[in-house]
This record gives sequence, structure tokens and C-alpha cells, in this order.
Amino acid sequence: MGKSLRELWDGSEATIGGWCSIPSSFSAEMMGRCGFDWVCIDTQHGVIGYDEMMPMLQALSITQTPAFVRVPWNQPDHIMKALDAGAQGVIVPMVSSEEDARAAVAAAKYPPMGMRSWGPIRAALDVPEYTPESANRRTIVAVMIETPGGVENLDAILAVPGVDAVYVGPSDLALGHGMTPTLNVSDPEHEKLIDTIIEACRKHGKVAGIHCDSAETVRRWHARGYGMFTVGSDAALMRSAATAVISQAFEGGREVKVSTTGQYA
Repeated sequence: MGKSLRELWDGSEATIGGWCSIPSSFSAEMMGRCGFDWVCIDTQHGVIGYDEMMPMLQALSITQTPAFVRVPWNQPDHIMKALDAGAQGVIVPMVSSEEDARAAVAAAKYPPMGMRSWGPIRAALDVPEYTPESANRRTIVAVMIETPGGVENLDAILAVPGVDAVYVGPSDLALGHGMTPTLNVSDPEHEKLIDTIIEACRKHGKVAGIHCDSAETVRRWHARGYGMFTVGSDAALMRSAATAVISQAFEGGREVKVSTTGQYA
């Protein structure tokens, strides 16, 4: 058996995750067999609905790869249904205040820690003696800091019991601060924001995660103290590999113009 998300979080090693934007159980299974520590199913910006998410979680179970779901929004129904379906953790977007963080944790945890409703229809299938207490311990809550309010209220957000990690979306972080959305951070002010977040995570003993566009970017932020990474997505990796084949197939090469607008976090 592979490690659970909680076992990964309680360890000292950095983790690297796969990212699924394509609504396909086969795509999810392929990502799960690539050696990632975990895989995230993106129901916010990926083209994935609940009916596709469920078989994707089943496919990842086959590979014994723990799964996150990035929920569409910080709403109890999104969070509870993802966890009931078998996700071991949720990534919650646009958390801008202590109240937002408390709402995310409350939806992810059973009483007395939260308000999650009892109905682990799939979550309990492979967990012997599944209980509210064991589920609360097992579930990872990662909040996304990507707005001016999120940066301003970092200390209050990270002090909320039950928040396990911060996940940075560099594109929205830039957009909200009047900069160009990008994963390839070059603006010193953009970089300063990312450094501010890792400093707060160190202070509060939280895992800091960030969405990356390349292995080089992973190494860059790992050196600064980040410990949770994704590199691209199934869609981005497919497009990159396909265009590389086209551009290299003929002697002398062929120019392939591909928009990078779809690179998001």
C-alpha cells in the first residue's frame, strides 16, 4: 500500500503531485502510475464535473495514489461531496480571511471539529473502522492564498486549527495584485509575495505548496522552502509533448505556435 496523504504530510520530505484537468478515469490512472506522491483532480478550472470526478478517484485508488480534489469554490457541498467520494484532501481556492479558512475546515471535518455531514459513501470503503475521529485526522485541508486579502490575513488564516497547508496559485496571486498572470515568476514584486507566504508558513509550521510550470521552477521554490509541488497538468503535458514531436519530426524542424494562456493555477 502507498502512503496516505496524512502520512506524507507528517513526513519531512517534499512531495510532488500530478494534476488532472481532463475528465477521464484513464487519464487519472495514467497520472497515478507516473510515480507522483499524490494527484489532484481539478474541478475548479479543469473540465471535470462530479460524475467524472468519481471514477477518476476510483482509478487513482487502483494505483494506490492518494488524491486531492481542488473544489470549484469554498462551499460546504463541494467540499463534503469530494471527501465522501474518497478524496483524502481538498484544495480550497480563494481563501482570503480567517472566516474563509474556518468555513473550509468546518466543511471538511466532522463534529466537534467542524460541521461535515455523515455520509462517507465511498470514503469508508477501504478504511477499516472508519470513524469521525479517524476521518478528521486523515483529511488534509489546503487553502489557496491568491488574493490581496489572503496575503494580508496570512497569520490569521494559518492560525486556524485544521489548516494543514497553503497552496499558492501564482497566476491568480499576480492577477489580484495588478500583475500579469503567470507561473514563470520574474516580477520582483510577484516574487516578494511568494516569499511572504513561505515565511508565514514557516512561522506557523504549515506545509507550503505552489503550482509550477517546469522542473526548474520546482527546484527554485524548493530552495526557498516550499515543500508541495505540481508541475503542469495532464492537459499541459500532453500538449507540450505533442507539439515537441511535431516541431522535431522533420529535418530542420517546424515552428509550432501554441498559446500558453491555458497554464493556470
